[in-house]
Amino acid sequence: MAVTDLNITHKLDREISTILRRSRIDKKLLSSNKAVTYSDFLSNKMLMILIIREGIPYSFFNLIQHLAPFSDNDWANFLEISTKSLQRYKKSSKSFRPIQSEKIIELAEVTNVGLDVFGDMGKFKLWLDTPNFSLGNLKPIALLRDSYGKEMVISELTRINYGILA
Repeated sequence: MAVTDLNITHKLDREISTILRRSRIDKKLLSSNKAVTYSDFLSNKMLMILIIREGIPYSFFNLIQHLAPFSDNDWANFLEISTKSLQRYKKSSKSFRPIQSEKIIELAEVTNVGLDVFGDMGKFKLWLDTPNFSLGNLKPIALLRDSYGKEMVISELTRINYGILA
């Protein structure tokens, strides 16, 4: 993992801790008193649901955006907003609505799995942009607009990880 990736991961860890401190989430729902890392967050579905319902702050999205292989246009497309609206979120530092927050977390999950499988952002991005026979000859990135498409992409990444190629 590159130094910048480690730096972003460290910032994500701090940001998720900040979000949890500021949230209205009952602290008893957290499994322990230790600080929750970004990795812990991505593996805790209940915590993801609670954070999504409160709305992802732009600061958290910005870090995810820097880690993920998607352009501003991709993000706007995934979130079904204009790039101008995305820029307004940045200027106002407001939180995303729950429906958009859910999509941001879904794409963070896909990025996490993709990096785990390919070990390199360049290889993962190439895979996302290449038509895939197992996905109906569609580019995996084209399926990420929908939750079912995201599940198909994660399933395909899991098959690749286990050496099950269609």
